[in-house]
Amino acid sequence: MSFNFNNDRAVAVIGAGLAGSEAAWQLARQGFNVTLYEMRPAATTAAHKTSDMAELVCSNSLKSESANTAPWLLKEELRRGGSLLLEIAAQTRVPAGHALTVDRVEFAREVSRRIGEVPNIQVIREELKAVPTEGKVVVASGPLTSDALAADIARLTGSTRLYFYDSISPIVDADSINTSIAFAASRWGKSIDGTDDYLNCPLNKEEYDRFVDALLAGDSVPFHIAEDNPNTPFFEACLPVEELARRGRETLRFGPMKPTGLDDPRTGRWAYAIVQLRKENCRSDSYNLVGFQNHLRFGEQQRIFRLIPGLENAEFLRYGQIHRNTYINGPELLNNTLQLKSDPRIFFAGQISGVEGYVESIATGFAAAQFAAADNPRPYPRETAIGSLCAYIAGADPNHYQPANITFDLLPKLDEETGRKLRKDKKAKHAEVCRRALEKYDEYLGVTV
Repeated sequence: MSFNFNNDRAVAVIGAGLAGSEAAWQLARQGFNVTLYEMRPAATTAAHKTSDMAELVCSNSLKSESANTAPWLLKEELRRGGSLLLEIAAQTRVPAGHALTVDRVEFAREVSRRIGEVPNIQVIREELKAVPTEGKVVVASGPLTSDALAADIARLTGSTRLYFYDSISPIVDADSINTSIAFAASRWGKSIDGTDDYLNCPLNKEEYDRFVDALLAGDSVPFHIAEDNPNTPFFEACLPVEELARRGRETLRFGPMKPTGLDDPRTGRWAYAIVQLRKENCRSDSYNLVGFQNHLRFGEQQRIFRLIPGLENAEFLRYGQIHRNTYINGPELLNNTLQLKSDPRIFFAGQISGVEGYVESIATGFAAAQFAAADNPRPYPRETAIGSLCAYIAGADPNHYQPANITFDLLPKLDEETGRKLRKDKKAKHAEVCRRALEKYDEYLGVTV
């Protein structure tokens, strides 16, 4: 089966990651014939381990499910719009406090299965080295876009590539964790079902200082491209743990190793510092070191991270890694319907468009599909989380464009009167922002309450 892209009811989607998978599904459910290009397993990347669609290569967390937070709002909009990937995330969820965390293997397998069952989605497993020159196209090739395709995108957009370095956290075998030291607890006791979802490794001051000293002296892997040294453009929201340590000895205690809200049952008090471990799957047979993305050599990771109490005999199933991410200058190149200004038949979605985060990638794939399906695309209301993401992509300062997660800073401020009334109640202010966003979103969808 092959689709004719001169046909108005045919769309090419490049990349079967989070954005591309969601886009393909949304287009297919609206009756479009979709050709979905995915280069794996014919060609692979430094971070992917499988050929499954929507493989999560970093954390397995889709962030907070706490009501009236910005990550919750974005997910709620997607759920109301009928997101496939949010539906599958709920099916493959593993306990992790108030976060929506999934079994990454089952999640990717289920996405692959569901996409594979759709008759009007044709999956082509080969590296696409150039953007199709005819028909509508959704470019969702991700932050690890192949060199050939990235070069063609640069040619097409008339711009050079932007990039930053991103990294992933290590995973350890559950049976190798010393649970006489590591204790089960969720921060401040917050959990969806009342269970203690995380394992916590406590450190006293002496242990913390020894760990930081080892981390600072650790041997790192060279960066991919020599000229990037020594001014590596890290993404600030996902800094390597050793880079955080270089910013001050106490930095980790106020970041990934903060002990607040976690009572050590042996002492009844907070430890000096804490390393949290989060379940990787429903079987609870492996744990992720939360916030411990790094680019240390593998042997160094084993030596240094085994200094953490409870991990002295840890068996590493995956070591932390660092990889180069590619994205375009959205404000310079795209409008707020994610269309390329110079060629409106082409839409960009996912991390290559300049968003950061799993749900943000899903959201832009979802939005790009709605825009591509329309003869005259309508932007999402600015008050919505999806609309604010699109507005950031198209409207940020092109001279200082950095990938962004969804935050309340991206959404419009409340009107002056409401803001004044709620200025001392942050929770109420956020609740009102979310209420208005969902009201506008329902209006956009044509939902009547």
